[in-house]
Amino acid sequence: MKRILITGAAGFIGFHLARHLKMRGDFVLGLDNFNSYYDLHLKKMREQELLLFEVEVLKGDICNTKFLKDLLVKHEITHIVHLAAQAGVRYSLENPEEYVSSNLQGFVSVLEACRSNPSVKLIFASSSSVYGLNEKIPFSVEDKTDRPANLYGATKKANEVMAHSYHHLYGISTTALRFFTAYGPWGRPDMAYYRFTRHICEGKPIQIFNHGKMRRDFTYIDDIVKGTMAAIDLGAPNEVFNLGNNRPIDLLYLIELLEKALGKEAIKEFLPMQPGEVVETYADIEKSVRLLNFHPTVQIEEGIPLFVDWFNDYKNNSSAFGSVLIRSLAEYP
Repeated sequence: MKRILITGAAGFIGFHLARHLKMRGDFVLGLDNFNSYYDLHLKKMREQELLLFEVEVLKGDICNTKFLKDLLVKHEITHIVHLAAQAGVRYSLENPEEYVSSNLQGFVSVLEACRSNPSVKLIFASSSSVYGLNEKIPFSVEDKTDRPANLYGATKKANEVMAHSYHHLYGISTTALRFFTAYGPWGRPDMAYYRFTRHICEGKPIQIFNHGKMRRDFTYIDDIVKGTMAAIDLGAPNEVFNLGNNRPIDLLYLIELLEKALGKEAIKEFLPMQPGEVVETYADIEKSVRLLNFHPTVQIEEGIPLFVDWFNDYKNNSSAFGSVLIRSLAEYP
């Protein structure tokens, strides 16, 4: 049994990961600062759901290094899965200080906590955003990542570099996971697929940037979780992995799938490219297949209806805390 601390446990990926780790028998402790970047009610619902699985989510700040160090010792933590971060591309254009505090200062605090407890293995969320203006497709972990398109991507690249330096200096185990557009039930309301869904339901226009000429490697949350669990179990000394579906989807096709699942046509507003965005993301997962046995199984045609089913339930029953388990947990080792 592993003893795992998940930062950002009330967030989208952290929530799903905590459930699945607990279901397979690991000790799981959550940590979250419950900020107001998006719907706090959704975060509290995730927290209440985790309590049903006997996973406690503590409220705390990852920038408090002493607090982190004490947690590791008190709970005899063997692994940290560090998912807490200030997310979003557009938000970084107006609030850069939030990214410096959470994504840089906070990450150093996590590294320092690991330095004080060198047996603890660190697995952390990087992002496909590190590839930035890379024109080579698909994105390989061997590609250069020195041209970020936005501050968010720059902070994630900085995390990878800092992790490497701490591994080199102090021998701590670090694994960076470059997530590619995670989506699914209990997702983040600031993500495009979620915003589109909400606006279509409300009869509001959806903003389609670059006139719809964009592609994203949408990766269903179950596949993200399985890849993350495999990285935990691998416990590599110092590695970087892509976790993507390996199948980019046209933005207009995504909208078609949402319209079909919702039974309602979208009001489309076509706009130019937004600052900080990229045209396409596409994960080369050869290394993840080889070392993590990572094989995405949920395609967008299945995943979007699953999300819409959850969204309708959340929209109709958000005042009540309930258990909405979309897929069987038994498939996870």
